[in-house]
Parts: sequence; C-alpha cells; structure tokens
Amino acid sequence: MVQTKTKLTFADFLQKYPDGSGIYELVNGEIVKVESTRADKNVAKFLVCGFNDEISRLELDYIVDKDIVIRTVKASGQEQGRNPDVGVVKASVWNSNVRGYGALTEPLELAVEVTSTNWEDDYVDKLDEYQRLGISEYWIVDYLAIASRAYLGNPKVPTVFVYSWENDGYLVQSFRNNQRILSKTFPELEITVEQIVLSSQIQTL
Repeated sequence: MVQTKTKLTFADFLQKYPDGSGIYELVNGEIVKVESTRADKNVAKFLVCGFNDEISRLELDYIVDKDIVIRTVKASGQEQGRNPDVGVVKASVWNSNVRGYGALTEPLELAVEVTSTNWEDDYVDKLDEYQRLGISEYWIVDYLAIASRAYLGNPKVPTVFVYSWENDGYLVQSFRNNQRILSKTFPELEITVEQIVLSSQIQTL
C-alpha cells in the first residue's frame, strides 16, 4: 500500500516553522528551507536601507522587513507560505495585531525577490501567486542576469522587473544599467540597477 504524504496547510506551516534555524517557505504542502548567498543578502539589505530612507524622509505609513511570511494561493487553490527577500507593508496593517507573529494574509504593498539559481520560482510561481494575492508592486531583481534569454534578451544583462498593479492585473517595466527604477510605492526613490549590482559586492559578474 502506497502512503500519501499529508500536505501541510498555511496554519500547519506557521505551527511547525523551525524557529532560529534559517528561512523557510511552504511549497506544495511541504516546508522548504530557503538558502541565500551573502551577495543576495547584500542586495536585500541595500534595498531595505533605501526603502527605509524614503519612509523616514517622507514620513510614509510603511514598514520594511526581510522576514515577513505571507499566505499565497496557487491556481489550484493550494495554500503556500512565502517569505519575500524584502517586504513592504502598511504600518497600520502591521500594527493592527502587534502581538501576532510575522505572518500576514493581507497583500503587501511591495514584495522583492532577489533572483538566484531557482529563478523560475520568482518569474513564474511567485509572480502568479503575488498577482493572485493582489500585491500592489512586485520586483524581480535579477542582478546576476541568471534567467533565460526569453526574459532577459540577448545578450543577458542585469535587470530589475517591476510589476505594478493596474486595474485587475500586473503591468511590467524592465530597468537596466544606470536606469532609475520607477516605483509607485516609492515614487521619489533614486536607485539604479547599477547601484544594486554594486551593492552585491561581487567584483565581476
């Protein structure tokens, strides 16, 4: 007799989350550890600092964190638990339940994924789930130009894709080289793709 492994729900995931030993996501009913290189973390930290500077300067009602777990749903209806590399949420939403843990069911204002070897997750699965959840803005930061030419073109160069919610779905813009990244969440943000690449501290790509 073949035994079928029980798929975890989002509530199960939060209850079983392995505290103090890394970052995890709920993917297809299983808890999966998310590994990031130091370069990826450098990029995420750079963006957190840039976003925080804008929040302080303009007194915006946002909180930025690198450890916000969110509940998403696949097209099949299966619950997923995602942990964006950077998450921006309204402070009023975050502080509505300050005694709660870091998990949210409400849409973020902005989610950022720093692309690594599992780049298809960011370009396909998470894009679909974040759009389905109604996240207002989603960045795919492909600073290593690691995705296929179907996305990056030829030659492949570091690119940031910004998906913005318009009407009932995402519209996408791509930014490269010294182009300033345009963000609806942070309309006065002064960050270029080149700055993001340099923030990784990788000497040569």
